[in-house]
Amino acid sequence: MLKFTPLLLAVLYGFVTWWFSALRLRRELDAKSTELADAKLRALTTRMAKALDADKIRVNIYEVEPVNGLAAPDGRIFITRGFYDQYRAGKVSAEELASVIAHELGHVALGHARRRMIDFSGQNALRTALIMVLGRFIPGLGPLLAGAVTSMLAARLSRSDEYEADEYATALLMKSGIGAGPQKTLFTKLEDLTKSRGSGQLAWLMSHPKTEERIAAIEKNEARWLA
Repeated sequence: MLKFTPLLLAVLYGFVTWWFSALRLRRELDAKSTELADAKLRALTTRMAKALDADKIRVNIYEVEPVNGLAAPDGRIFITRGFYDQYRAGKVSAEELASVIAHELGHVALGHARRRMIDFSGQNALRTALIMVLGRFIPGLGPLLAGAVTSMLAARLSRSDEYEADEYATALLMKSGIGAGPQKTLFTKLEDLTKSRGSGQLAWLMSHPKTEERIAAIEKNEARWLA
């Protein structure tokens, strides 16, 4: 039984970390967000809601500066103030921002938002277990190797989710009459807008796929559905 103690402790640590992270995120989103009131954007979300046979798609503005969209574990959709400001400044069109909302809806509909919190706890558990095991055999390097393994796992899971959410968004945008064009043009702008993806970072360590690969996948789906 004692030989399983490190693994059990790692699982317990992962669960506790997940619980506190989820609680902290929910409280922060509640405190720092308001419902989107922009008439043009709401008209587009109404079109998407109709395509989904839903009464309404509620979108919230999350009062932080980074350019991003977020699907919370409880199913709520958020656009950051930084992203909304880019739209107000004319750097992003309403249709392009709608494609972000469609993408985040994909994360919710496909279960990614909740699964990512579960993955997060699992990754913490795996990292802790690996540190305990590798630390015995490779002192000093054990924690570094454990971190590298779990980072690669997290990146792989995230890239897969992004492709799936992109596919969902393309289908929704086409069904609602907005089209996939804004989804593709937005991707060409994101690197300049975010300034957060280093060109030297290895693709398999990125949390998001490369821009050209995402656009190619969207065009492939678009052509298949138009055929």
